[in-house]
Amino acid sequence: MNIFADVSLPLLIGLIAGMAATGIVGGILAGLLGVGGGIVIVPVLYNILPFFGVDDDIRIHVAIGTSLAVIIPTSIASARSHYKKGSIDTALLRSWGPVIFIGVIIGTIVASFSDAGVLTLVFAVLALVVAANMAFRPENRHLSAGLPKSPFKEMLALFIGGFSAMMGIGGGTFTVPILTLCSYPIRMAVGTAAAVGLIIAIPGTTGFLISGLEVENLPPGNIGYVNILGFLVIFPMATLFAPVGARIAHRINAGLLKKTFAFFLFVTSLRMFYSLYG
Repeated sequence: MNIFADVSLPLLIGLIAGMAATGIVGGILAGLLGVGGGIVIVPVLYNILPFFGVDDDIRIHVAIGTSLAVIIPTSIASARSHYKKGSIDTALLRSWGPVIFIGVIIGTIVASFSDAGVLTLVFAVLALVVAANMAFRPENRHLSAGLPKSPFKEMLALFIGGFSAMMGIGGGTFTVPILTLCSYPIRMAVGTAAAVGLIIAIPGTTGFLISGLEVENLPPGNIGYVNILGFLVIFPMATLFAPVGARIAHRINAGLLKKTFAFFLFVTSLRMFYSLYG
């Protein structure tokens, strides 16, 4: 299968440049704010793919599938680093991991059979929730002294796995706020979330790759809903520029940065709502 068949050189160059820009923006914001790349990569891809002739009814699927693929190597590198520092709750992973995996499978199946409007609405609503959390949640705010008992503990894991797969994001966006609200130390929450990202990304990527194999009018470089070209360009660029964002973060007010990113998510959410109902 030739994934670049009949692709003009200008289109290919433009697509590579767009993917590189996505990786740069995702890497810098990840370094600046400590957020997972998916919450940045999906909306950026969603907005640039139409310039390359990608149909509106599949662009959110391609953005999500490609984002999940990028999360695999980044989660591996991040989780290894956190594991060496002892900042992963392995006991929680053993109990949560299988449930998160089931949630990912459910979320991927639902996403595969959902039209673009449903997935766009899911991302828009949850991006709005994430933006509100970043903008208005007080620091060191806790709701409980620990995670809830069963079955609510498992319901949280299903939520994390299912909706992360449907949004194309890793573990950090939902896992870190949930664990910190339950009094987890921030370093342990971030480290555990990195490992959760891997549990989400591998089955999620596989599902989006398989479910899109028979889809027509995919952009050049795609296998299923995963853009292989995007993966190969976005991952190294994001990895290269994440330290740049981290250095900038030490020179800029962190609170202002979070509110700025919350505004970015808010605008992204509004644009998605407008594309649905405008």
